[in-house]
Amino acid sequence: MSGKLSDDALDTLFRNARTQNAWTDQPVSDDELRAIYDLMKWAPTSANMSPARFVIVKSKEAKEKLLPALTEGNKAKTLAAPATVVIGYDVEFYEHLPKLFPHDLTAKTWFNWSAEWAEAHAFRNGSLQGAYFMIAARALGLDCGPMSGFDMGKVEEAFFPEKNVKVNFLCNIGHGDPKGLFDRSPRFDFDEVAKIV
Repeated sequence: MSGKLSDDALDTLFRNARTQNAWTDQPVSDDELRAIYDLMKWAPTSANMSPARFVIVKSKEAKEKLLPALTEGNKAKTLAAPATVVIGYDVEFYEHLPKLFPHDLTAKTWFNWSAEWAEAHAFRNGSLQGAYFMIAARALGLDCGPMSGFDMGKVEEAFFPEKNVKVNFLCNIGHGDPKGLFDRSPRFDFDEVAKIV
């Protein structure tokens, strides 16, 4: 049973949370990164398929491997971030459904009949898991800087050589330096983009 979060918690997760472009030199430990995953893994995906795959880039060598795939505007902030998470999705996620969805051992057949069908589900649910990852990071006191500016082929070649995992987006993780923030951008009001029918 869930209860309503405090306004302070909602501020941390949403209202005051910002996409960070600059970082302090405060490190992020491996234990903190594991804690993010261990929290976000409980969030829902369709048939518990859990298609997201994560490569957490921390070392100098790994950052240098990532750098050539980034657009110019993303290079400096990624080098400065304590960690960059490469968030991908496994298009063959259904191979793990006997473990992840044991209530129905035929669940694999819901997806393995079409590569296009499977990838659509993997992308949708992997995107959810990427968002859960960021919310978990914020809940644990860290800041996020999600990014789309990169060469997908280069990232996949460098970090997902197994070929069944495709990259979705990147997210820098650390303690943001407010000096790197832009003014807060506007958002739509409810009635501009939503309706209750």
